[in-house]
Amino acid sequence: MSLIPSFFGNRRSNVFDPFSLDVWDPFEGFPFNSVANAPSSDATAIANARIDWKETPEAHVFKVDVPGLKREEVKVEVEDGTILQISGQRNKEQEEKNDKWHRVERSSGKFLRRFRLPENAKLEQVKAAMENGVLTVTVPKEEVKKTEVKAVDISG
Repeated sequence: MSLIPSFFGNRRSNVFDPFSLDVWDPFEGFPFNSVANAPSSDATAIANARIDWKETPEAHVFKVDVPGLKREEVKVEVEDGTILQISGQRNKEQEEKNDKWHRVERSSGKFLRRFRLPENAKLEQVKAAMENGVLTVTVPKEEVKKTEVKAVDISG
């Protein structure tokens, strides 16, 4: 939950979250293209990959809404050993000469989301699965070794 109320729509990012690498786009929602670090000219598609990130005692779990995309159209990568990158592309539907469109609301284009993983992430054991338009990426965590406290006798 954000510490600052959002006047620019329902945004789930937190400017104080050190793990979030989301780019805030002040022009999001305007009819012209964005100037943010967009991978294509259709920059509005970046915002359409909604992601939930939860931490359990065993792992970090990312759930990404990617309805209508196939497994081959989504990429999950670990970059520089610390950055989880989730990207993909939704292609525009082919238009036929005889088609008459009444409304086009589904976005097309590329999306890219990046998250800085904490040090306790087991990067060699990252798993991803896709079911019913939801991509689930599981990053297991290393067990935190509890420090042993040993009592020392005081002589004297």
